Amino acid sequence: MRFVLAIVAFVVAAVMIVAGIAQRTVFAPPTSVKAATTVSGDPRYVVIDGSALNAHPGQQTLTVTGTPEPGKQVVAYGRTADMKAWLGDQRYVAVSYQKATGKLSTKTVTPKAANEGSGSGSTSTSTPAPTATPAAGAATGTGSATTADTASKPGPNPAGSDLWLEEFDGTAAQVTRMNIPDDVSVIVASDGTKAAPSNVSVTWPVDSSTPWAFPLIIGGLILLVIGIALYLWGLYAHRRSRGPRRKSGPKMPKLPKAPKYKPTAMIESTPRGRRSTRRARVMLPAALIGALALTGCTTGTDAATTPTKTATPLATEAPNAKDQLPPAVTVPQLERIVKRISESAAAADSKASADLAKERFVGPALELRTANYAIRAKKTDEPALPAIPASPIVLSLPQATDAWPRTVAAVIDSPKDAKGNAQAPIALTMVQESPRDNYKVEYAVSLEPKAKVPNLAPASIGSAVVPPDSKLLALPPAKVAAAYGDILMYGDKSQYASRFDSAGDTLQPQVGAAWKLKEQQQLAQQYGNTSALSWTPGVGPGDVLAMATNDSGAIVWVNPRETQLHKVVEAGAQVLPGATTAALSGVTSSNTGVESVFDYQLMFYVPPVGSKDKIRLLGFAQGLVAAKEIG
Repeated sequence: MRFVLAIVAFVVAAVMIVAGIAQRTVFAPPTSVKAATTVSGDPRYVVIDGSALNAHPGQQTLTVTGTPEPGKQVVAYGRTADMKAWLGDQRYVAVSYQKATGKLSTKTVTPKAANEGSGSGSTSTSTPAPTATPAAGAATGTGSATTADTASKPGPNPAGSDLWLEEFDGTAAQVTRMNIPDDVSVIVASDGTKAAPSNVSVTWPVDSSTPWAFPLIIGGLILLVIGIALYLWGLYAHRRSRGPRRKSGPKMPKLPKAPKYKPTAMIESTPRGRRSTRRARVMLPAALIGALALTGCTTGTDAATTPTKTATPLATEAPNAKDQLPPAVTVPQLERIVKRISESAAAADSKASADLAKERFVGPALELRTANYAIRAKKTDEPALPAIPASPIVLSLPQATDAWPRTVAAVIDSPKDAKGNAQAPIALTMVQESPRDNYKVEYAVSLEPKAKVPNLAPASIGSAVVPPDSKLLALPPAKVAAAYGDILMYGDKSQYASRFDSAGDTLQPQVGAAWKLKEQQQLAQQYGNTSALSWTPGVGPGDVLAMATNDSGAIVWVNPRETQLHKVVEAGAQVLPGATTAALSGVTSSNTGVESVFDYQLMFYVPPVGSKDKIRLLGFAQGLVAAKEIG
């Protein structure tokens, strides 16, 4: 019976071990699932919906091919609503996933009508309503688009857009790995003038684990050991059952013993007798156990798999509340935008090119930079404006919105200067006018040394924009510029002096009422009453921007300006403008007078109404922006 049980154990152990090894080899499940489609009709844009990319769990691997110029292909992803707004009046092919067939299908989407001004520079927030036309072969998964993009006008180029959460260009766009939510879509395109890649496939990882393989192999080895033990037990019992042998007659006389041969240590003797044979029988199953154990362990491991480099899972920082508007940008997106602005500003500064500066600057920031270029062209010792650092961003404040224009603020630490001295951080206020516009800097200020920024909303939530006429603040944002300009003119005598905190204000000593009085006195001492110096406050062309803080206050950006008039009073006298004014105006002396315009970019904290706190100046930038001779 013991031999029967041993044989059964051997058979079951062999079956279990073979089954475990087979699960990791011939019966191993697939490691991924793939869905593909071919888009015909040469569309310029292909949009893959987030729901299609999330048809299966896990990281998505997108592969695109079929473009005649791989170096110009672009794969980018962004919020679905933003992507549709960027497409605007452009026809595109939408890719979706068919659960019934497990394949990708396509349809051509054609907007009913193009909104006026949907291109660059438009502030329209509406998106043209598209009409979907199912493509031929959608049910079969071939994805043939019936409508070709025959528009002769070149479409917009998606490359380099600030709207995308992430972008891949050229050969890097052929195979991309991402992990995006349902409310994010992917756009596949070329440069807007040529057809997009026609072959699109998405691959998802599949759980290919075999949880029973290892237990089967281990269980088989244990049964094998049990079978060997039963076999040995059966042999032992069989030997004991034979009993002692009968004795037969008298013993024969013993023969003289021959001398025994003793082998030397260098010669190995072969085992003899019944015990040695039994040891040999035991060693064979033991060797078999070791071989099977090694075989099972080697087959069940993943040693043969090739390691592949995978990207960090990418996801948008969307708020949980459904009624909460999303932030205009994410932190990684803002870091990429600031880096692009820094590179563009560096190129413009190195060439002193106003045209290059227009790519990333607008309003008072552009006006001040353009004037600085003009001055430095004739006055070589004029200092340049502070460079825009690329990183690190120490504060991010995006607007919470899904419309345009959009506002984003960021504070970037500045590196030390050539002498090793610390420089003030730069605060940028950027505005995106329309979906196809990139963010442009409207305000670029240096923070005050003692600036205390109030608590702000997290970057993953964003902040609300405060209307310029809001009465919920200590002073409406639209009146801040005029109020501070009055303080610069009249100092402590200004009616607004008690509302502003002058303790950490370093601008007033430079251009305030005391400085103006000193300039007038010095002019009178040197030239008597031959000329007169006066200032007129005003407001520049910059937009009034305000973003809410956590204490119901607001960060406010304004653009006041002052017009300085140095005119001749006594006949025959002349006005000699300073070197900076002369460089910008081209006037070295005047018999009538010279008018100079000084611009201020100011960043304030305005507390809520009823608060005991005062309005604080957080940062500023100022300089000469215009000069001319008066008639």
